[in-house]
Amino acid sequence: MSSIPQKTREYRLPKVDGFHNLTLTEAPIPKLKSTEVLVKVHAVSLQYRDLIVAKGQYPLGQKENPVPCSDMAGEIIALGDEVKGWTVGDRVCSNFAVDHIFGDVTEEIKATGLGAPIDGVLTEYKVLPAHALVRIPEHLSYEEASTLPCAALTAYNALLGPNPLKGGDTVLVQGTGGVSIFGLQLAVASGATVIATSSSDEKLKIAKKLGAAYTINYKTTPNWDEEVLKITNGRGVDHVIEVGGPGTIIKSVNCVRYGGTVSVIGFVAGQADVSDLPVKVLGKAVIMRGILIGSREQFENMNRLITATKLRPVIDKVFSFEEARKAYEYQESQQHVGKVVIKVSKD
Repeated sequence: MSSIPQKTREYRLPKVDGFHNLTLTEAPIPKLKSTEVLVKVHAVSLQYRDLIVAKGQYPLGQKENPVPCSDMAGEIIALGDEVKGWTVGDRVCSNFAVDHIFGDVTEEIKATGLGAPIDGVLTEYKVLPAHALVRIPEHLSYEEASTLPCAALTAYNALLGPNPLKGGDTVLVQGTGGVSIFGLQLAVASGATVIATSSSDEKLKIAKKLGAAYTINYKTTPNWDEEVLKITNGRGVDHVIEVGGPGTIIKSVNCVRYGGTVSVIGFVAGQADVSDLPVKVLGKAVIMRGILIGSREQFENMNRLITATKLRPVIDKVFSFEEARKAYEYQESQQHVGKVVIKVSKD
């Protein structure tokens, strides 16, 4: 092992009115505390969240001048003297909220989300608490593993968290972004039937290849909720991966079964009138649950499923560290299916 680096190149957002502010700077690497590790970051994946943090519009709060991004995969290159169970060279991801070990989120845990309330991972080297780490499944590359902490774990928590699906259930996934594609893959891996929606027939072809039994183009079929009820013979789906927010949530409730689950994850479909929502939820005894990623324990459980089924994340495009702005542009264009990744290290 060569000597431990003292400096890192990292991106920051000195102003937050758009990702054109992404600025590459050099900073000293802080001294390791006894329970921390130094990770060489190999790859970082982008989320919709990263776009809104760059605009200063993240509703859950963000610090001044943050290092952006929450999802990385890398290797341990140094250990604090009290760290047990890890060695130099181990391939790791960090959990999204570094202090979310198990159980439900708290206000304190929420304040440890990488890339908004605390500095994130768009950096060559990152100091992390050892308790935040999980091992990367052996069959995955660093680029593939970098997609797991937010998109995959969110989908896992929605479908296999406290109210888990079972084989034979029907799952509706909206669109073909990161969370929805992982929802599709994890549902299929667990024996569920998946219905996928998108505005693009090309993207729906990819969803079919990944195992979606049914696909709906919501541009040509704007009443997609009625189509879902037709497909399910009027019963409705067991689970909805709800990433649209106000713009789609009424239709999601229309096509979920009585007592079914709607996992509220995002708000990419814009605003709409949702004044009917409480009555609709009540009228069908719908379980509606907000998902704030998941815990390290869930991450470990998910990785066992990923390993057992040899699941491979879907990566649309990989950009170099120097091309971070281009990667953000591509994420914003919504042309992607699956994940957009930044390859940070050269080796």
